[in-house]
Amino acid sequence: MIRALIIDDEPIARQIVSTYCSYFKNIEVAGECENAIQAMEYLQKEKIDLLFLDINMPVLTGIDFLRTLTNKPAVIITTAYQQYALDGYDLSITDYLLKPFSLERFVKAVNKVIEVPQTVVTTSTADKEINNTLFIKADSKIYRFEKNDILYCEAQGNYTKIVTTGEVVEAYISLSKIEEQLIGSQFVRCHRSFIVNINFVTTLENHRLNLGKYEIPIGSNHREKLFTSIGWKSY
Repeated sequence: MIRALIIDDEPIARQIVSTYCSYFKNIEVAGECENAIQAMEYLQKEKIDLLFLDINMPVLTGIDFLRTLTNKPAVIITTAYQQYALDGYDLSITDYLLKPFSLERFVKAVNKVIEVPQTVVTTSTADKEINNTLFIKADSKIYRFEKNDILYCEAQGNYTKIVTTGEVVEAYISLSKIEEQLIGSQFVRCHRSFIVNINFVTTLENHRLNLGKYEIPIGSNHREKLFTSIGWKSY
């Protein structure tokens, strides 16, 4: 059993990591800390094998905290700041996750810490759940989406509207970030502002498509890829 400690000053960020850890039968979330000072005190009392560590925290940054440790456990950085990646790898971290990160990306990071045959993600049911699940933060909550239920995603400035078979959610995340998490599935970018689930396409024309009652434009730069994805040539 790998004992993990989550260190992040944002409660929602800690909750996401804890939820992701629950997919592994051999990872125990031993504790959570809001800052590096609490983490120092915790490590003096408890044996920890893996740290999930934020960087931008009050009092002491995650990088400065790592420099204080003599016998470091495995460390996976979880941060919204890319510029600290080099510092992290200089301190021999295992992986560097940029928020918001997908469950799939999280699994890849954890599998660097534990041997792949030992991970809980071995049964076909668990594999399917990981591949088909998307966690997105919106309205100070974490929404879990089943990819098969998503009709389309639409860029709206700094937000993305996610339309599913049962709800519409506006999340503070770019369409490109969501696209990264949908790569390799049934989703296709049909316009600079739209990603669609081709399984829900009911009619398709040269400049537009329909997902039931929803009419979506097709951009000229994305038309060929869209039609190829369904086995047709554009006309």
